Amino acid sequence: MSQLENTLKDIDLLHSQDPKKVVIDGTEKAEELIYAENMSAALCKVYDEPSEELIIAVRSQHLCRWEIARSEYPMDRPGYLKWRTDLGKLHADKACEVMAKNGYPEESIDKARKIIRKQNLKGSPEAQAMEDCACLVFIETGFLDFAKKYPEDKIIDIVQKTWNKMSERAQQEALKLDLPEEALDLVKKALN
Repeated sequence: MSQLENTLKDIDLLHSQDPKKVVIDGTEKAEELIYAENMSAALCKVYDEPSEELIIAVRSQHLCRWEIARSEYPMDRPGYLKWRTDLGKLHADKACEVMAKNGYPEESIDKARKIIRKQNLKGSPEAQAMEDCACLVFIETGFLDFAKKYPEDKIIDIVQKTWNKMSERAQQEALKLDLPEEALDLVKKALN
């Protein structure tokens, strides 16, 4: 196995420790492992010839997310933002530990950390690709369940904000997604 394959295998072992499980075709699988696989699939849609660091970063988007519960933070916008910042640091730290264990040089580890943390989002095509993947996976897999929890006007605002975070290429890919009619209607309302 290559250095990259070993690293991704180790990352997936961490994902598989997620206590939240789902059953797919009769097989139980960790929720965050499924998310990681969806992120990797999205990368193929938004970025040609990704670096190993980007491949690792995308696969690490929610690495060990369950270790920091949202309930540990105030249930307001500043609390949410602090939680997200702390999660980003956790994901990066865990991924970088795996990269170091697998012999990546410090320069590669630092590059992956910056991508995971989405540093210099508008100035880094790889950080933007990371954001694009997260947005696409949200729209394709989590959007409809999320939308059921909030009033339509709030969902439309969230879709508009998500859309503005995406590159033009990711926006075009989002329009190609095979979404349920209900989700598609909300997206159309947000974009009009």
